[in-house]
Amino acid sequence: MAVRRGDINDISEFYSKDVDSGYFSVTALDNVFKANMAHVTGGISPAGLMSLYFTWASHLAMSPGKQVRLVEKMLRKIVKMHRVSPVLLQNQSKPLITPLPWDNRFSDPGWQHWPYNYIYQNFLFTQQWWHNATTDIDGLSEADERSISFIARQVLDRYSPSNNPLLNPEVLKATIEQGGVNLVSGLQNFLKDMDQYSAGRSPEGTDDYIPGETVAITPGKVVFRNHIMELIQYSPVTDQVYPEPILIVPAWIMKYYILDLSPENSLVKYLVENGHTVFMISWFNPTTADRDLSMDNYREKGVMAALDAISKIFPKQQVHATGYCLGGTLLSIAAATMARDGDDRLKSMTHFAAQVDFSEAGELMIFTNESEVSYLEKMMWDQGVLDGSQMAGAFQILRSNDLIWSRIVHHYMLGEKESINDLMAWNLDLTRMPYKMHSQYLRELFLDNGLASGRYLVNDKPIAIRDIHVPIFSVGTEKDHVAPWRSVYKLHLLSDSETVTFVLTSGGHNAGIVSEPGHKHRHYRVATENKQDRYIDPDTWIQNNNPIEGSWWPEWHKWLEKHSGEKIVAQPIEGALCEAPGTYVNQK
Repeated sequence: MAVRRGDINDISEFYSKDVDSGYFSVTALDNVFKANMAHVTGGISPAGLMSLYFTWASHLAMSPGKQVRLVEKMLRKIVKMHRVSPVLLQNQSKPLITPLPWDNRFSDPGWQHWPYNYIYQNFLFTQQWWHNATTDIDGLSEADERSISFIARQVLDRYSPSNNPLLNPEVLKATIEQGGVNLVSGLQNFLKDMDQYSAGRSPEGTDDYIPGETVAITPGKVVFRNHIMELIQYSPVTDQVYPEPILIVPAWIMKYYILDLSPENSLVKYLVENGHTVFMISWFNPTTADRDLSMDNYREKGVMAALDAISKIFPKQQVHATGYCLGGTLLSIAAATMARDGDDRLKSMTHFAAQVDFSEAGELMIFTNESEVSYLEKMMWDQGVLDGSQMAGAFQILRSNDLIWSRIVHHYMLGEKESINDLMAWNLDLTRMPYKMHSQYLRELFLDNGLASGRYLVNDKPIAIRDIHVPIFSVGTEKDHVAPWRSVYKLHLLSDSETVTFVLTSGGHNAGIVSEPGHKHRHYRVATENKQDRYIDPDTWIQNNNPIEGSWWPEWHKWLEKHSGEKIVAQPIEGALCEAPGTYVNQK
């Protein structure tokens, strides 16, 4: 006889009543054990990894045809390498396999000479074989396939010949030419890094980029402050301004001044100089005492409190709301809630690399299955927050070749000194996230995809993106590992706005957004979809829209101008609490 869901709920309720007196102490023991283990494993669940491995291995074991195919591929690669070895020995053969476009590990000319050409070609074949071994396996889910393939790639990258000083021709050449001085310099770099790490100091050069002195120096004033944010209003520099102010909601995972770095690449400065009144939320840096702050606290005391403050300064004036990364997701939640409740203070909505549908959120999904989230929650439960260094570690793994192994080669083996720029210094200015809020974010948005499916509740009632009818401008970046542009593009499937303008710009999650006019090697694509237009899938979209050279910033300015009223006389800022960049940006 079939068991109904109601029966299951009744059974669960029945057994939940039989809770012995030691239940909570046992649960606390589990939490403490996992929290301490998480500190050792960097927040990666061993149970999750083992489960993933056995899932892959068992499905592969039950696929004899796939096994035959893998053996065939292995033998074919061995034969191919054997046949071409004499030609490689003479340095006359073109590569049998070339690295992926973004893989620069073997770009040095030394890799094209024997025996290094044979070594790196063999490695790439091995990497290709393992990709085949972890993909296209009958019965293995797409999510598990992505995860196991990612893990296999990380293991292989660890043992790349480029990371071995005895197999890397660039390192060997430098060692011979410099008489080993590069290795001595590399050792000094390593010892200096260890000293800085143990002392908790920032890397050398970051002191050149201090908010309010060298970065985040666009003039303005803090006009509102509560426990979790300061609201900055930037001073006008033009005689006339557009009547609708811009509110920018950055992610609380980052310091806001990514959008107000040096004067030459400050988006805030660009907007102000083009006649816009700009407000910026500067989030506080939470501590253990803030462990119980929720997503709704960030919405109410962040976005909504900022809108209330702006409404007092500019009564009856609508606002161009803008959100970056998680800030864009939070803004969408606030905008959908406002639409549901009849609040019409938004004139438009802009997203910078922000997602509202997390069903295909890229490689970050590897860290957001039930096992990983539950394990991470134990560590956050113990600390009260998720520390910035712990978040940074996860992002480094996503780009391990660029952020870990390449740095080891250049900094420790070649002995090169690192030069810090403003974007790198900002990236090292880490923040924390409260336990409750981050747990809700991971579960309700990543795991449950509640915002896209109409299950996300605000004040016990669901909200929907389709209720947002204001014009939307959305920016995705081509090389985004945090918010992949195809995931950002899914806004088209959920929006019921009259127009959605989508921009795809070159660069990654940060560098693609900080893409000021005059920045070399920048391009973007842009197209507007009207409400009555048919849906265009992302692959077709990119084929239909040719790249335009230059920065996308002027494109956004023109769009804002189109959706703004006639300019009015600029007014000085009144009622300021302190000068920009405020106090929260300097919280450590």
